Amino acid sequence: MRSLTYDIEFRRRAKRAQAWGFGLLSAAALLWLWCGMLLLTPYEVERERSSRDCESRFFTEYGTANEGAANGSSCAAERDWPELLAVLGLSVPVSVVGAVLYTGGSVSNRMSEHAAELERLNALADRS
Repeated sequence: MRSLTYDIEFRRRAKRAQAWGFGLLSAAALLWLWCGMLLLTPYEVERERSSRDCESRFFTEYGTANEGAANGSSCAAERDWPELLAVLGLSVPVSVVGAVLYTGGSVSNRMSEHAAELERLNALADRS
């Protein structure tokens, strides 16, 4: 009976690692969605007495978001490339750790199920 309690505890830890991995992969997906939103959606820059509509960083025409200060535009400073790259950079380790945890938990759980099934089949073979 001790091996059964160990197996149950092993599977519980494997499922917990799998759940943490899924959570981290979900967080990485949210970071990718946030970066996509910052990159693809138009935005508005509000100053002291006025506001200005700016095109998205990805679909910019006429340099409104890319030339920025040279033309006197405040759009470039509002959504800067380093912010977008920081969001992407943060998503990389989160997704790597999430993938490792999810894969490790899944493999551990499957191997435990496989070992239990082999033990059951060996016990049936010994009885016959």
